[in-house]
Amino acid sequence: MADPVLVEIVEGTLASVEMEVETAIARTARSPMIRDAHDFRAGIHDVRLRKLTGRSYSALVQPIVRDFPVGEMRPGDVFFHNDVYLSEGGIGHLPDLCVTVPVFHDGQVVAFVQAFGHHDDIGGAVPGSMPSNARSVFEEGLMVPPIKLWDEGVPNRAALTIMTRNSRMPDSLAGDLDAECSACLMGARRLGELFDRYGREAVEACFDAIVSNTTETFRRELLAKIPEGTHVWEDYAEHDGVDEPRLHTQRMTLTVDHSADSPLIIDFTGTSPQAKGPINHAGDYADGVFLKKWLAPILRNLADTPERMAELDVNEGVVPLIEMRFPEKGTLLTPIFPAPTNARTFVILRLLGVLAGVLAKATGGRMPADQETIRYTGVYGDGADGTPYLMREVLGGGSGGRWYADGEDTIHVVPDSRNIPVEFAESRWPFRVERLGLARDSGGPGLYRGGLGYDKHLRMLRDASFMSIADRSILSCWGVNGGRAGRPFVVEIEGREMEGLVDDSPVRAGEIIRVRTTGGGGWGSPLDRDPALVAADVRDGKVSADGARDDYGVVLYGDPDDLRVDTEATETRRADLRALLQADPAARPFFDRGPGFPTLSGGLPYAEVDLR
Repeated sequence: MADPVLVEIVEGTLASVEMEVETAIARTARSPMIRDAHDFRAGIHDVRLRKLTGRSYSALVQPIVRDFPVGEMRPGDVFFHNDVYLSEGGIGHLPDLCVTVPVFHDGQVVAFVQAFGHHDDIGGAVPGSMPSNARSVFEEGLMVPPIKLWDEGVPNRAALTIMTRNSRMPDSLAGDLDAECSACLMGARRLGELFDRYGREAVEACFDAIVSNTTETFRRELLAKIPEGTHVWEDYAEHDGVDEPRLHTQRMTLTVDHSADSPLIIDFTGTSPQAKGPINHAGDYADGVFLKKWLAPILRNLADTPERMAELDVNEGVVPLIEMRFPEKGTLLTPIFPAPTNARTFVILRLLGVLAGVLAKATGGRMPADQETIRYTGVYGDGADGTPYLMREVLGGGSGGRWYADGEDTIHVVPDSRNIPVEFAESRWPFRVERLGLARDSGGPGLYRGGLGYDKHLRMLRDASFMSIADRSILSCWGVNGGRAGRPFVVEIEGREMEGLVDDSPVRAGEIIRVRTTGGGGWGSPLDRDPALVAADVRDGKVSADGARDDYGVVLYGDPDDLRVDTEATETRRADLRALLQADPAARPFFDRGPGFPTLSGGLPYAEVDLR
């Protein structure tokens, strides 16, 4: 049995090493995507392949030990892969490159340090390696199965040369890989010191305790709040880049049985067939272990308080609590090689919302409303000196309103990720950022308002091409318990509205690209929101005066700097709106948030999850 004090020391050391690895990568990488946007993460795994750290999700070690016997590994070895179909589900698309370093103690492997992140370009049909109309993974870039990239401290120059030769940004790729390999080697040394200090038996006992503590904490504090029974929810990707826009279903049946070894059964039967285009995700490998750890953070919303939720890490301890049942091969979650996957973000992000939706149905709404907080936008072309450039940015959006608070504005699902600083962007690429702010009225109206998305305007200084990998450009993020949907993703170039999936839309010098990212759904009826909070939102520029009246039934008067609530007019307006809803729940002209929401089974409008 592990010493409880030593468990705390080991757990703190793991978190410190993980943070040190990520800090080293951020300070030494060269690409804006890694260095500035921080679209990468590190993880620490034990020799039993269990993820021990829980600040962020990471890839898997399974494909490395599958192809390279642990007993043959040596200090200074670095393993590499990005092959979606040979990653056991840990890699979603080819731009995510993964390095893995074994940790040694007394000549034996005792753990692994790993880092993977989204890189600027790994070849393929278009700059950025995410062709929106790809029909095969062969169009998406260079596939590398698990290989030994460094052999006892000596880099494999041939492999590095092949990879950089296939990239449009070879210097950035080489610099990023060097940063990630070096940082993971440093992390392996730090972990080796932990084993040297306390001994293998004591440290591994602490690993067991860390994982089992998570299992019991989630079972006792979170899963106990979900009533036994079976619940169903589904959501949709809008288009796949090849076929005309249509609904691609992601369906989840959640069965809860607290007496079972795995109390949660997640069944994906009913998910749509694999798409022709690149929105597929190979999630059914290794019993879905990656998806279990990807989805489990949603369960933290069941914690007693937000403070407690923030304390709960997601490590391998969540895996035994979840059983996943996948449909036959050939669906969005079980694609058959070589189905394309570069825009699989639509599917794995939507699954977070589907789990939140099915848990909302099971718990009476104790879940946040929907959010969509990743989309890729960018421009590429030639600079003034004729050198090609690529600006690819991962812009977040608003999170959903919660049962206790408004959603957060402009967040990103990847921990510590951020937009690219304006000053850096303007000094590096031929455009000016004329606006970067909150998209007013984008958050879903509710008792607790959805978070707002970005409103970003770029004025191009040279002719270029615009690209976008984004969903929720047709359907909006739904609300909960009477909360209303947020606004969808929109891009306009001089009044020309762009599709969510586009590779090479021309934009001329002097033209402005206007990007508005998604707002989160609202929680609870907006007619119950405190009018003073609505007035504050208007003063802060988060809600317009028209939005206050039309969405919240709040009538304001006075100067913009001294807005006041007309109490009598507000009461009248809200009474009229409530009467309208009571007389005809389908007649909601003031709640319309976007074009034609589809209808879920049971007749619920897609724009809301009505749990009352």
